[in-house]
Amino acid sequence: MAVRFPEDIDDESTTFHPEYSHQLFGDDEVAFGYKGLQIQLYYSAGNLSTLFKVKYTARVTDTFDCVEPDDVEGKVREIIPAGFCCNTDDFISLLEKEANFRPFGSLLHTYKVHNVEAGEDLTYQIHKVDVSCPGFREYHERLQTFLMWFIETASFIDVDDDHWDFFLVFEKYNKDGETLYASVGYMTVYNYYVYPDKTRPRVSQMLILPPFQGEGHGAQLLETVHRYYCTSAKVQDITAEDPSENYVKLRDFVLVKLCLTLPSFSSEKLSQGFSEEMVSEAREKLKINKKHARRVYEILRLRNTDMSDEEKAREFRLEVKKRLYGPYRKNQRELTKMQKCLRPEELASHISQMDTSLQHEELEKSYQDVLADYRRVLERLAQA
Repeated sequence: MAVRFPEDIDDESTTFHPEYSHQLFGDDEVAFGYKGLQIQLYYSAGNLSTLFKVKYTARVTDTFDCVEPDDVEGKVREIIPAGFCCNTDDFISLLEKEANFRPFGSLLHTYKVHNVEAGEDLTYQIHKVDVSCPGFREYHERLQTFLMWFIETASFIDVDDDHWDFFLVFEKYNKDGETLYASVGYMTVYNYYVYPDKTRPRVSQMLILPPFQGEGHGAQLLETVHRYYCTSAKVQDITAEDPSENYVKLRDFVLVKLCLTLPSFSSEKLSQGFSEEMVSEAREKLKINKKHARRVYEILRLRNTDMSDEEKAREFRLEVKKRLYGPYRKNQRELTKMQKCLRPEELASHISQMDTSLQHEELEKSYQDVLADYRRVLERLAQA
């Protein structure tokens, strides 16, 4: 639960539930030995001061002395940093200090989002922060606890490594004439060395807190981070570590939006096919690598293609399928080489992979999946 004011503590509308708990409670995500169990975590909206409570109506030791319930409190304590409250009154006293909270780091970008419920435009800010910023280390320890509940394969990072960059999103709002801030989300980026004198920023973790999801903050954050690194001559390109499906969709939208401003991606150039000019301009001006530039090209080519025209639709389909067929062709070459050293039973187990009709079916499915993804990006682009 995110708490801005004391009255929010009893307001269920400010509550959001975790998507994952397997890292604490195993694959079954079950806490054994309790009836009516409630694990309550309250965070102040700005500084993320924490109130932690465990409630239940009964536990197994009340009935069977020889059976021990899971140590729920101990498991949660493993991920929340010291200094949290167990008493509501103590937590409320910390809430009263929220007026003093200010965002960490330097301001990179300010934007507004229209809130239908509030009937007004709300203001948001994106800041870049270094771990040396006073108070940020402790704040980050609280912030990163959300990862365990909302990212399936999350892990905490070593903030003492100076290759990390941190980007934070805050909502700026007013209450009784005071300016206050609420934490919205964040991104961590690791700067890898690229020989001889370049770096490759790699997005590691990105999270927009549930109350703010679906409002476009992820796109604002990723675009701001991208533009920040584009200003550095030392950056070779920007990548992501093991990106999720949702992140890939977000990246597609942001990169397409950015590439619309490049001359090499004009309608006239798109009709001439994917080119080295596109690769070069995307890399030099926007730090986009060749693989991602190619994907942007295909999305914008689809945007410029009349798919009701059979010939134009066929040209687009063949061009995309030609790229998609690359891994199949590589696999086929590798299997051909392996035939010389495989035993008959091993060859039989691999030969099915060379079945042409199966490859065509898989290729068509891949194309249709890609087409659906591209259309979703273009729909969002049309709405932006």
